[in-house]
Amino acid sequence: MTRGQDPIATAASTAEHGPPDPRTERIAAIDVGSNSIRLSVAEYDAHRGLRIIDEFKDQPRLAAGVAGTGSLDDIAMARAIDGLKRMRDVAERRGVARIRAVATSAVREAENGKAFVKRVQREVGLELEVIDPETEANLSYRSVAHHFSLANSRSMIADIGGGSLELIGAVNGLVELTTSLPLGAVRLNETWLKDDRPTHKKVAELRTWIRRRLKRAFDRHEWQNAALIGSGGTFTNLGRMVRARRGYAIGEAVHGEDVRTAEVEQLLELLSTMTTSERAEVPGLNPQRADIILAGLALTAELLDLIGARSVTVSAFGLREGVLLDMVGDETALSADPLRAMREFVDRCQGDRPHVEHVRVLALTLFDRLRDPIGADSSERFLLEAASLLHDVGQVVAYRRHHRHSYDLILHAERISLTSRDRELVALISRYHRRKGPTKKHHEFTRLPADDQAIVRRLSGILRVADGLDRGHSSAVDRVTTRLTKEQLSIKVSPRVPGGNLTLEIWGANRKADVLEKVVGRRVVVDRAKDV
Repeated sequence: MTRGQDPIATAASTAEHGPPDPRTERIAAIDVGSNSIRLSVAEYDAHRGLRIIDEFKDQPRLAAGVAGTGSLDDIAMARAIDGLKRMRDVAERRGVARIRAVATSAVREAENGKAFVKRVQREVGLELEVIDPETEANLSYRSVAHHFSLANSRSMIADIGGGSLELIGAVNGLVELTTSLPLGAVRLNETWLKDDRPTHKKVAELRTWIRRRLKRAFDRHEWQNAALIGSGGTFTNLGRMVRARRGYAIGEAVHGEDVRTAEVEQLLELLSTMTTSERAEVPGLNPQRADIILAGLALTAELLDLIGARSVTVSAFGLREGVLLDMVGDETALSADPLRAMREFVDRCQGDRPHVEHVRVLALTLFDRLRDPIGADSSERFLLEAASLLHDVGQVVAYRRHHRHSYDLILHAERISLTSRDRELVALISRYHRRKGPTKKHHEFTRLPADDQAIVRRLSGILRVADGLDRGHSSAVDRVTTRLTKEQLSIKVSPRVPGGNLTLEIWGANRKADVLEKVVGRRVVVDRAKDV
């Protein structure tokens, strides 16, 4: 490690990107969008899936002027060519074996789009594939389905680009609606919001026009109350701005953030009162998006209102990851496992998967038996499950104080789908799985609302005992039963192997039962069940 390097940041990078592995294939995807051009370099193997190891972004704004002239601007094309050359160089230096570059609405619709494709081939040496709207929608859906469980639900995915809006509607994981509309943030901004400080009247007129276009695009009654998932720069910037307004660290980890409809409306109203330069200073907003963010938020607000959604969930991954998944033929996007991203993160942190999976089962068993006595809500079960899987990831930094390292890594992990509140709770529950439990001396704990403090206490109390029950990392405990009396909580455990020795596990659980004792208000005694 170089002098002055942050060990947590280094470990987070290792966990996210992973060490080089000669057995993996390195591939790259480039998305030539209407506003930005983005490169993702990934390593892939069949066991750990995709791991993003490098990213590069440029913002040539290819869509600038296309709505009015019908052609790509010469200056924008030159900027795009320069950006693509740099991305090609990054891919080559990263040892990429295969690269796929795709272009969307700006190149697709421009009269000189084919000439631009030929120029890219000639000057950059890249074959640029202009994909149709249906392919674009399917690739975006594939990325979202890789990260979110869409089974047993009605979902609408919105991908707002610079030139177009891609809408994908899915019912129980099956796509039933795909449509592409010329409602990109750059296009809308150029047509409706050219002034440095657009009036509220102009924003209202834009919203009315957007609403009419959306009503003609799909039957809103069929998609009422659907879960809305947003992909693209509008949504990631929205997530970061909302995190800042809620008092959380902004960071890049906005994947899985839930933004309430009221928060979208409040931000839209606030930003409408500002000039472009004033918006560029808003915490969480990329200054390069200060001029087009109003158009993106107006579109988001109308989508939310039209389908009656109470919030939008931010996906930090979109077309590029869909391209990568398509390149490797990865069918895991069809999986409905909402914990897959967390399991992949554990693997990237070189975690002991059998141990954390066993702790997860034990913790959930205890939760289900104790939920009513400890006053827990059913929604807390997922938080405990996530913390059970992630509690040891800090060992990738060091075993000593790994509970604190786990807290930091969970807060900064980009690919796990948690809201800012849930991420904070899971990180704290994981932190308190060992050593001292929740305490008023810790600022991270005391800044939580009282109800959330109670959640951390009771779930960390359960996790500590469950982790103690696998002290030897051998999955020796097979079955757990509980009995609650006025005096004590009795936890009886049975071995996986008849006659197996559980001395270490019983010692470990009793040693870490202190927090649970405070939660239940009784002495906790862990002992072996009578052999049958």
